[in-house]
Amino acid sequence: MEWEDDETQTDPLIGERWSSATMKVLSSMPSRTIGRSRGAIISQYYNRTMQLRRRRQSRPAIRDFSRSARPSIRGYGMEADSIDAEGTEVSKRERLVNNLQNLSVSDRVRMLRAMPLSVAEKSDLRMLALQKEKRTLSSSKLPCCSRLKYYIIIAARQSWYSWLSFLHSLQLWQVALKRVSGRFGTGVLSYFLFLKTLLFFNIFLFLVTGAFLVLPQAVHPPVLPAERNFSGLELLTGAGYFSDTVMYYGYYCNYTLHKSCRDDVGGQNVSVSNGTRLDCVSKHHSYNMPLAYFFTIGVAFFITCIILVYSMSKSFGQSFRIDNSHSILAIKVFCSWDFKVIKKTSVRLMSENIGTQLKELLAEVNHKNVKNTACQKLWRLLVHGLAWAICIASTAACVTAIYYFSDHMHQNLQQRSRSTIKDPLLFEASLLALPVMVSLINLLLPGLFNLAAWMEDYESPSVRTYVAIGRNLLLKVCVLGVLCYHWLGRVAADPASIKLKCWESFVGQELYRFLLMEFIFTLLDTLFGEFLWRLFSERVLKRRRKPVFDIARNVLELIYGQTLAWLGVLFTPLLPAVQIIKLLLLFYIKKSSVMMNCQAPRKPYRVSQMTTIFITLLCFPSFLGASVCVTYTMWSITPSSSCGPFRELKTMFQAGKRWVEELEKDNPNLSLLARAHAYLVENPLFLFLGAGIFLIVIYFHSQVVDGQRKIINLLQEQIENEGEDKKFLITRLQSIHEQKRTPARRLTSQDSGC
Repeated sequence: MEWEDDETQTDPLIGERWSSATMKVLSSMPSRTIGRSRGAIISQYYNRTMQLRRRRQSRPAIRDFSRSARPSIRGYGMEADSIDAEGTEVSKRERLVNNLQNLSVSDRVRMLRAMPLSVAEKSDLRMLALQKEKRTLSSSKLPCCSRLKYYIIIAARQSWYSWLSFLHSLQLWQVALKRVSGRFGTGVLSYFLFLKTLLFFNIFLFLVTGAFLVLPQAVHPPVLPAERNFSGLELLTGAGYFSDTVMYYGYYCNYTLHKSCRDDVGGQNVSVSNGTRLDCVSKHHSYNMPLAYFFTIGVAFFITCIILVYSMSKSFGQSFRIDNSHSILAIKVFCSWDFKVIKKTSVRLMSENIGTQLKELLAEVNHKNVKNTACQKLWRLLVHGLAWAICIASTAACVTAIYYFSDHMHQNLQQRSRSTIKDPLLFEASLLALPVMVSLINLLLPGLFNLAAWMEDYESPSVRTYVAIGRNLLLKVCVLGVLCYHWLGRVAADPASIKLKCWESFVGQELYRFLLMEFIFTLLDTLFGEFLWRLFSERVLKRRRKPVFDIARNVLELIYGQTLAWLGVLFTPLLPAVQIIKLLLLFYIKKSSVMMNCQAPRKPYRVSQMTTIFITLLCFPSFLGASVCVTYTMWSITPSSSCGPFRELKTMFQAGKRWVEELEKDNPNLSLLARAHAYLVENPLFLFLGAGIFLIVIYFHSQVVDGQRKIINLLQEQIENEGEDKKFLITRLQSIHEQKRTPARRLTSQDSGC
């Protein structure tokens, strides 16, 4: 037993006790030996870098050393047998430091990383090599030119790093997002990232409509009968003074804009069909406003669709990859710190961020699936069924109430149009009733959904978030469906019943009111639901418990508001600007409220696919529903006959058809363009074909990602099996070595006894 204690040592990597002979074999393995052969070095150190190009260095690269000159830790740090007495530990350490000092900085770092030693021993070797290199450099004097060149290179590199750091700091809300992520985790962070994504979508839409619609019409304003007085109520209703501005559809003209022709006719823009001189048309550029309006909206929606499909496919690839918490936990522990961070605030933010992510990963690793009995499963099934029945019934009741209230508001408009006594301010204020009712339902009903989720008592916080998203999504889709029917099925179908001269502007004003009321009620929810509840809990209830940020409700509110913006861009070209202002204010208000009034979830959880779900919901059904409504309006509904760029047409898409016919009449060689327009634009089958292609692309991309995930699973299983094979072989080697050494020891003991 004393011999076994002397002969065995502990491997710190595996946690087993092996003999000194086995440790020798282990130290000679390719994975634990440095500089064994050139092929081993290339396969071990350069596979991940895809064959780095050879660089000219003042010192030779590691591949230029002979095998004996390369640094090796074969047997370093281990006790040798009594037979192997070649050299001492000090001489081996000295030779290793000399070899490391002769290498370049990159090769030295690479070697130290690959050494199977402890971190403390690697740090000592690195410090000794650096001290020896400094002594060597101080003893040798550099020429003046070389020193100047050295300083210039260092200054240029520092300037480049400073410029990269400055560009990184210019990213929108970078520090704020790090603070939110460090304190509240990835779930709350996903809300603010999604808000940032919506902001970029609206900026793009505003730039397109502003450059091709708003700016040309603002430069060439039409003749208006009389200006209206500003009362202040227009900021809430969007009507009154704003009705005769570039904000709404009815302000835009239906003729071709000519600057010189406008001056000749006395300040009025006239079209070619209304008597513009041919020399004026030929000498100066023209701008067909109906055609620009039609194609600007169409191209903006098409580009937005491409961006959404690309973002969704990219998000699928990022979130549905192999997401093993154990491997990510190891990477997060050893490789997540950025050593270039030197400021105290940045260090504090990074440490909080890494700490929160580690809590989420540990919660996912330690999560255990509880096995319930048959009675418990039946009880949970009944509770889930009751909760879903309550949610669906309440949603149906609220949607029915909205349907009948909107019908009542439409009948009220018909009665007001027939009466002779009219109060403009009272009439505009009454239009806020429907938006207020819808916003109130969107504010209160998610509270009932949270109560139902409390009854269900979900064990996983992520599952609870997904269920809440599904219920809120059902509510928003039903509400928007009823509203679209109200606008397109009642108002647009029979505008004469309420004596509307421009029903498009009226629908645009309605969408503006809904968007503004949704923002106001969000602020009220932030004030009463978070701030006042925190004060009540701390001062009255004497608790330190703060409300938890409701990700599902807040995200669905963002999607609801963005759907309104997409629906209203046809009737209100400046509605994306209103949405941009709303999102900017909402970010700072929500961020301040979250940091002051909310607490992190009591059960940390990592939602790896949250961003993918948000982008998917933004594409289907938000953008898809808005696109269907806009396409139906352009293709099927008759525009107003007294306002807007399509006032003389039966449908909006005929603007492109008329332009193509004029081109074909002027130049018969362009008949191919007319045919292409007839097949691609006039035929709705092309739109369905394009949508089908996008769906097929998303489907195939998801299948490819799923196949890659399965392959990576198989490779991980193979790696685990290889590790088990190594353990088995080492154990067999240990047993064979013990069997060979035991008879020899017995013989030796017998001889000594004799």
